[in-house]
Amino acid sequence: MKKDILKKNILRLACAGYLGAAGMLLFGVNAQAYIDPSVATYAIQAIAGIAIAVGAAVGIYFRRAKKKINEKLGVDENRNKEVESDDIEIK
Repeated sequence: MKKDILKKNILRLACAGYLGAAGMLLFGVNAQAYIDPSVATYAIQAIAGIAIAVGAAVGIYFRRAKKKINEKLGVDENRNKEVESDDIEIK
């Protein structure tokens, strides 16, 4: 009974959203506006900054998740790596 009511409410909400979006597209008013080139440059910089920040955050969380998974599975990342000593020889 509750599932039927929930489905009907979701359907009504989807229909209302569709009709609202269609109404905005059909009855929109054309704007006679000028976009300054500096505004476009600023917008491009803002989008690039957001993309870089999201990429950095994804990279950080990916490394953390990879580290936790490797710890749980008992995988050693440095198993086959060669390590040089830091000794300095003076002759």
